[in-house]
Amino acid sequence: MVDSGDRAREEFFSEAQEIVEGLGRDLLALDEAVRTNKVDPDVINDVFRAVHTLKGLAGLFGATRMATLSHELEELLDNLRLGRIEISASVLDLLFRSVELYGRILQNEKDGRDAPMPEVDDLLRQLHQDAGPSAAGLPDDNYDLDPGLLSVLTEYEEHRLRTNIASGMTLFRLRVQFHLATIDQALDDLKITAKPYGEIITYLPTGAGADQDSIELDILMASRAPLDELQRALHQAGAAVEEIPRRNNNGHGRVAPPGMPSMSAALRGGAPTGVSRAVDLTGSMAASPPSSARGTRKGELSSIRSVAQTVRVDIHKLDRLMNIVGELALVRSALGRLVERLRAAPTERELSLDLHRLQRTFDRHLAQMQAGILEVRMVPLGQVFDKLARVVRQISRDADKLVNLVITGAETEVDKLIVEELSDPLMHMMRNAIDHGIESKSVREAVGKPAVGTIALNAFQKGNHVVIEIEDDGKGIDVDKLLDAALRRGVMTQEDARTTSYREVLNLIFQPGISTKTDVSEISGRGVGMDVVKTNISKLGGVIDVHSEPGIGTKMTVTLPITLAIISALIVRVADRLFAIPLTNVQEAVALDEATVRQIDGREMITLRNSTLQLCYLARLFGLNEEEELSARIAGLLGGAARGGSAARPAVGGRRGADGRGTLGLQGGNKRKYIVVASVGARRLGLVVSTLIGQQDVVIKALGPSLSSVRGFSGATELGDQRIALVLDAPALIEEIMHGGGDRQRNDPRSTHG
Repeated sequence: MVDSGDRAREEFFSEAQEIVEGLGRDLLALDEAVRTNKVDPDVINDVFRAVHTLKGLAGLFGATRMATLSHELEELLDNLRLGRIEISASVLDLLFRSVELYGRILQNEKDGRDAPMPEVDDLLRQLHQDAGPSAAGLPDDNYDLDPGLLSVLTEYEEHRLRTNIASGMTLFRLRVQFHLATIDQALDDLKITAKPYGEIITYLPTGAGADQDSIELDILMASRAPLDELQRALHQAGAAVEEIPRRNNNGHGRVAPPGMPSMSAALRGGAPTGVSRAVDLTGSMAASPPSSARGTRKGELSSIRSVAQTVRVDIHKLDRLMNIVGELALVRSALGRLVERLRAAPTERELSLDLHRLQRTFDRHLAQMQAGILEVRMVPLGQVFDKLARVVRQISRDADKLVNLVITGAETEVDKLIVEELSDPLMHMMRNAIDHGIESKSVREAVGKPAVGTIALNAFQKGNHVVIEIEDDGKGIDVDKLLDAALRRGVMTQEDARTTSYREVLNLIFQPGISTKTDVSEISGRGVGMDVVKTNISKLGGVIDVHSEPGIGTKMTVTLPITLAIISALIVRVADRLFAIPLTNVQEAVALDEATVRQIDGREMITLRNSTLQLCYLARLFGLNEEEELSARIAGLLGGAARGGSAARPAVGGRRGADGRGTLGLQGGNKRKYIVVASVGARRLGLVVSTLIGQQDVVIKALGPSLSSVRGFSGATELGDQRIALVLDAPALIEEIMHGGGDRQRNDPRSTHG
């Protein structure tokens, strides 16, 4: 049983990570607002509240380093929101660095490490230096503002009033009446209605109300909209709007119209007798209402129900549920076989019909359960895209380049485990796009390009796959430099270089140690990174393609399965072994006509649907003996015929049996084979197998540490009847066979797959 303390710590890590990710999104919005000179104070407040919450959480769970960082950040943000310091590029840099370090601190806390973090200490020193407040003047006295109002403004409200007046806003007073039971919601609704027109600075009670269950507020608002437009906009909210008069040249203000007393009337003793309650700046009651208002009626009891409708679930718990679904799938298969046996018995027809109906119901509910668990596992790619936006900002500043990141398809969903593993590969590709692809401002202007480079990050669903594209408008890949680097490192010979296609040359960037940069920087140039990217993408069952045009730009395309948890697979037999090929990688399956196979550059090919298709004989690749398996099956069939008569005689010529599946065909001593056309992205490969068994949903189990390095397999699955099938890693096979490894594997398959 999980200890309650451990469970609480896991909740802390989950909540803290969620807050840090939200903080990163808010900082990106703030950075964009600073560039466009449209800073929203609500965004600064959101950042301040997030850091304040982190500070409280860290203190509660003893994360001292995180609490200290949060305290210093809180000081800086408080000065920022109060206008004591200006928002600048250096301040934003500190905030972005803080988000990055929050992630490292969380990881150290989770791992139980207490190692020194000098980068955190450096940041704390900078925050302490930059957090000093600057002097702030009083609000402009051009408006006829009541001194009583100014005396009760908070420091933040005073700052917002001063900022709005300095920016040329007009001040308005709104008079509105609310029911006490709904004042919080009503105020929030009014804020939402008023936000497109300006900013609500503060609100205070007038001391009046229609009855003891209502309260009247005066609200101070700053806006650029004319009075009549505001009156129309806020009429539905029941607000009476009046423009606050400006002072005359002699310094005396105009008298407020009748019926609109000053906002501070209640504070100067102008409240009617019997009303002694006051509302604080959050809209909650600062003092208890009279006894008649305190006597809450039965129908008005406040609820303690949480407004949150979400729960955090450990992904490993979902993995266990998925394993249970896999076990139930085996039960479903066994149930199907039992139904078939009962159908063959004439005396059990009624029982077989009842069991068949039960099986169909079970199938339907199992499919719904499977779909539900998969849906829970899915998360939007925006989680990792937001992190990439911060990376682009930092790297472009380090490289002194102007880069605009355009993100589309962030709502595309993929398995949570895949999203987590995608972060590093996508970051490497983004780093290369900035350092290798995007030119400096002067170079871009010299060739007639915009000074600001563009990187487009796009994601979309394509069948059962997700496609992620990273495209830049930089200088493209220099294939001559790439070939020179490959020749220097001995990756290929001069003869290979002359016969290598353009696409194969581009794929050299995925070779370890290959780089087109002659100088090494902190960002790139060491020839490491892209080979790791390809390896990690392959581990996820995906492939990466590259397309580049000199002077135009480069496009990286990553194709991934939506989920790795449970898949539909085509079960095939190769010699005497069973294998599962994910249906997401299967285009079609056709019978193989050996007469159509031809050799091209030492590779076996056929023409299928007017297109050349390379073949891979899996029995040969895996070192399996088909002749022994064929002899054993023929002997078994002939033995069954001798025992059971002519009904068990094997079919000749590859005819189909009553169940529609291919049966054993004997033509001149050879068994018919089949081609399973596997595809990933634009690549296709024909996998030659002995028999097509059928389709089945399978749960993939890891092969374990001792077999994790074996290439060509993504795991194993149980098929029922104590049968085990290895799940083929189609992307890895396609990559290995089609890019240089095919000949060696055909000559000595065991040297590759152990």
